[in-house]
Amino acid sequence: MPIHKVKQNDQSSLLDIYATNASQESLPKYQMPQGRTEPRIAYAFVHDELMLDGNSRQNLATFCTTWVEDEVKQLMTDAVDKNMIDKDEYPQTAEIEKRCVHILADLWHAHKSQETIGCSTTGSSEAAMLGGLALKWKWRKRREAEGKDSSKPNIVTGPVQICWKKFARYFDVEIREVPLEGDALGLKPEDLRKYCDENTIGVVATLGVTFTGVYEPVEALSLELDAIEREFGLDIPIHVDAASGGFIAPFIQRDLVWDFQIDRVKSINASGHKYGLAPLGVGWAIWATQEDLPEELVFYVDYLGGNMPTFALNFSRPGGEIIAQYYNFLRLGMEGYTAIQQTCSDTAQWLAKQLATLGFFDMIYDGHGGLPAVAYKLKDEKQGFTLYDLSDRVRMKGWQIASYPLPSNRQNTIVQRILIRHGVSHDLVQLLLDDIISAIDHLVKNPVPNSTAKPGFNHG
Repeated sequence: MPIHKVKQNDQSSLLDIYATNASQESLPKYQMPQGRTEPRIAYAFVHDELMLDGNSRQNLATFCTTWVEDEVKQLMTDAVDKNMIDKDEYPQTAEIEKRCVHILADLWHAHKSQETIGCSTTGSSEAAMLGGLALKWKWRKRREAEGKDSSKPNIVTGPVQICWKKFARYFDVEIREVPLEGDALGLKPEDLRKYCDENTIGVVATLGVTFTGVYEPVEALSLELDAIEREFGLDIPIHVDAASGGFIAPFIQRDLVWDFQIDRVKSINASGHKYGLAPLGVGWAIWATQEDLPEELVFYVDYLGGNMPTFALNFSRPGGEIIAQYYNFLRLGMEGYTAIQQTCSDTAQWLAKQLATLGFFDMIYDGHGGLPAVAYKLKDEKQGFTLYDLSDRVRMKGWQIASYPLPSNRQNTIVQRILIRHGVSHDLVQLLLDDIISAIDHLVKNPVPNSTAKPGFNHG
């Protein structure tokens, strides 16, 4: 058997990774290195740094998918070179995107007699902005046709995700975010008359408010807008931000009327990579009819081969997430999605009951009628610790749970929210509950009179 001598500066597979010269130095941080590094070594060092990230499965502050089947991972690998915008080169990926749009339009009760239209996006934030842009263009076109001023558009919302504030700033629209009054957790029908006027391009109704998980009453909001139209002649459309609820309500809250069954609902956005169960990087924007998406917002691209229509804020992006979304539709079907979402909802409701029995919390939302989540506040703000302290304490065990103030006018109410997603089993939640109980016991025995713990979470 031949003996291979290993040179001191050799980085080949014969040398242990942690005995190479590269392992004796810190990785470059802000400048590209001069030389090259053997692939397995570069992989090992980057992989090692990623150990400092949190464990995504224990992140119960995020709405996003953190568990996927091996087949999804393989499809993502298979599609790593597919640019979904290049529909001439990858026509089957384009066909799969189209199928997903039609599946969602059907799931959300789009009118069978009219051709719907929609597209994939990088997430529900981009999809929400597209919905907002369509509302603005439609409103402006109508105002100009009537010979009226179109320079002061506004949009009326309840407590919304940050993407709507970005939309308003980036696209020069006034956002009228209705404050929470009394014990309100979202937009109420009686709020609309005060905030809507002839410059309102639309009302955003949220199916799954990020702060608590509750659904805003889309049907009741629509009925109030019907009354406003009768009295004042203002025809104001609704966009439903169903970032999470769009993949919950159709399966476990089927009697809820919130989607295209309501004529006033013109567009819906949702996150495929949240409760849609797809990997990170896909959202969906669907319009009730082609007429609801202004033709002026659609671009036709001929330099990729063919003449392809596109409507998005991004251009080149991977097709794997779209393919994975279609895989989930095939793999799970109505029955599978229903089973998963019902299990998540049942687990959230069980957790709410257990937390309520501890005697420390008032439940803000107990997992019934909205997203699979719980939200609560402290019963006594003077018991020696805050919810921020509790979040910090359970993070020592790897758990990330969100603590933050509610929006105005309830910003003095600090809540903690836990989301139950696919892959968050009953057993895992039991372990979290045990750690919460242990953390509370420690904080009661070791109060934090001058706590400096603060929110460490953004609603992104």
